[in-house]
Amino acid sequence: MKFKRIRVTGFKSFVDPTELEIEDGITGVVGPNGCGKSNIVESLRWVMGEVSAKRMRGGEMDDVIFAGTTTRPVRNIAEVSLLIDNSDRTAPAAFNDSDELEVTRRIERENGSRYLVNGDEVRLRDVQLLFADAKSGANSTAIVSQGQIGAIINSKPEQRRGILEEAAGIRGLHSRRHEAELRLRAAETNIDRVDDVIQSLEGQLQGLKRQARQASRFRNISGHIRSAEAILLHQNWISSAAEVDSAQNELAAAEKEVAEKTGHSAAASTAQAEAAEILPALREAEAVASASLHRLSVERDNLETEERQAREQMNRLIDRAHQIE
Repeated sequence: MKFKRIRVTGFKSFVDPTELEIEDGITGVVGPNGCGKSNIVESLRWVMGEVSAKRMRGGEMDDVIFAGTTTRPVRNIAEVSLLIDNSDRTAPAAFNDSDELEVTRRIERENGSRYLVNGDEVRLRDVQLLFADAKSGANSTAIVSQGQIGAIINSKPEQRRGILEEAAGIRGLHSRRHEAELRLRAAETNIDRVDDVIQSLEGQLQGLKRQARQASRFRNISGHIRSAEAILLHQNWISSAAEVDSAQNELAAAEKEVAEKTGHSAAASTAQAEAAEILPALREAEAVASASLHRLSVERDNLETEERQAREQMNRLIDRAHQIE
């Protein structure tokens, strides 16, 4: 793979879209101090997956976004795109379908970065592996900064080993091995968690077995209870049917008695009506009889009075007769 073009927009001092063609051979950037030469190198490192804000000469990653000047407003988005020639088809299998690969990193203030390859969103790890296979990357020794030569000479054996591995073209294999080791450790952690879950589930299984036995006994007892309830309900139904028959017989007898009483009541009503027709004459006769009775009573009282007076007169006459004798 070979770099063909880099496009910078809103990155540090490059507020306007700026493209830099990378021709065959050596491409140099010449300019006075402060014109942005280092920013171009940093944009190249940034688009290849640099995650350290200190290496980008900032306190946080949002510092790579254009901060504004007295005449230009602040930008909220920075973007760097790197066009790569992939005609030799040495890219990873996921990106090896095109002759050209455009790797883009876009950062939005307070929302973090996004990585795109030919317009499709990818992971940071995918971008790092892409450049690691190409013997490059954000931390590659192919990008030499000020003072880095002396740091390489004075570096530790482990650091020199990394330089040699990158020169031998096995840096990508080590990256993949590191990723595989991370996945393996994650798998081991998951296995340990699965063992814990299995032990927990075994305990739950024993409890469920006990509950199953209890449920089986409960179903058996429930079956016996339902059979007993069915027998009891059948007996109650037979008793209730007999009571219904008896009640119907009693109802028929009561209806017959009611019919007879109704006939008697009708006859009594007829007799009452007939008596009501005779009653006025009887009342008149009663009145006449009452008047006669009263007159006779008065005459009887007068006769009794006269009888008493006659007896008194007779007693006086007898007393005088005795006196005279």
